[in-house]
Amino acid sequence: MKLQLKKTSLLVSGLIMGTKLFAQSPDSAATATYVKPFSPISSFRTWSIGIYAGSVSAYTPFQGKEDWHTQNITFGYGAYIKKQIWHSFGIQANFFRGQMKGKDPALGTAYDNFKTDINYAIDLTGVITLANISWSNQQGGMQPYVLAGGGLSGYKPMLYKGSVGTPGFRNGENIKEFYVPLGVGLKFNVSPGINIDLGYTVNFMHSDNIDGYTTGNNYDQFSYGHLGLEFALGKKSKPQLATHNPVASMRTEYTMKEIALQNQIDADRAANASLRSQVDATNASLAALNAKFTADTDGDGVPDFFDKCPGTPAGVKVDGAGCPLPAAKPDVKVYVTEEDRKIVKEAIRNLEFDFGKATIRPHSFPSLNRVAQLLIDKNFSLKLAGHTDNVGSDAANLKLSKDRAESVKSYLVSKGANASRIEATGYGESQPIATNKTAAGRQQNRRVEFTLF
Repeated sequence: MKLQLKKTSLLVSGLIMGTKLFAQSPDSAATATYVKPFSPISSFRTWSIGIYAGSVSAYTPFQGKEDWHTQNITFGYGAYIKKQIWHSFGIQANFFRGQMKGKDPALGTAYDNFKTDINYAIDLTGVITLANISWSNQQGGMQPYVLAGGGLSGYKPMLYKGSVGTPGFRNGENIKEFYVPLGVGLKFNVSPGINIDLGYTVNFMHSDNIDGYTTGNNYDQFSYGHLGLEFALGKKSKPQLATHNPVASMRTEYTMKEIALQNQIDADRAANASLRSQVDATNASLAALNAKFTADTDGDGVPDFFDKCPGTPAGVKVDGAGCPLPAAKPDVKVYVTEEDRKIVKEAIRNLEFDFGKATIRPHSFPSLNRVAQLLIDKNFSLKLAGHTDNVGSDAANLKLSKDRAESVKSYLVSKGANASRIEATGYGESQPIATNKTAAGRQQNRRVEFTLF
């Protein structure tokens, strides 16, 4: 009964301690050791070491008939190294050392107590993690587990009558023996790299020797309950594979993507709102500008912004600047007289250019001035046709003839003639009026013809 109370109090203490430690772990701890779902095993810490101590007893829940009525609780300690293969399975190498005691033999009276020194118990076990509890906190706070395997132990049993050793089967002999460990436990995550390990293991021996008393074919068993610490090895930035919660990791991944998407949506909304504000401002400016450019107070068809003569009376015709047009002059028919033709012929006869250029020589100006005055007075139209001889390329001659005709037009316009009533065309060497084989013929072909109409 006392043994059960001690074990119960030990278990309750461990659970309270683990619950308090777990309650202090915020949700952010899951994010701090976040690993993207379906990441390789190399993303986790898979190696760990542990140390523990606890009580050792010849009593186990699986025994039916014990060799001793009373099994004393004794001290044991050990260590292990573990390799986590998957989230739920790992391989663990254990070392244990301790002592067993008991008294009041169930059979015989030659001795009344025993003591066995367990010098070592080395085994290799498979550890199955049953679940990661507290998923609502996005991390595994506690992990129940079971383990089973096989190993080799070395122990030395002693039988006593009082405090005096008595002869017995293999009494005082160092014995090596195979055994099978079977255990359960519960781990509490103190921090990302440290776990509290609370467990209970039953070791099934391969003989009836470990308690020093041999009866029939019953194999001995012994158990130990332990409390220890497990330390994860590797980079602190990586979570432990055994304590990692893949479901919470997938939830975190979803949450992170959801937040990123929401941030993008918010940014797009802000950009759209800014763009809408700019468009509205532009539309308002355009509306104001349109109103300014289209307002026509006097109704003359010219917007006020361009109207240089505002307040024009209704019905008055205006020009592009909004000013009244001058009264139309009566249409007077004008005829080209012989005198007019003489003025033009004189201008043609006196017209000379610098050699190979479109520059008019000064002595040609007086006769051109009379042509300009004639165009002004009678509003005649004039066609200027430039021609060259065949000296030089066709392209150069065509350009020169056009430039000379344009030069005459520019001069006449500068003297007040209406540019819209003067046409300047160049024909190059295409329309000779004399032979180009003589100097005199070429001189005649270099000309600008004036056609008055």
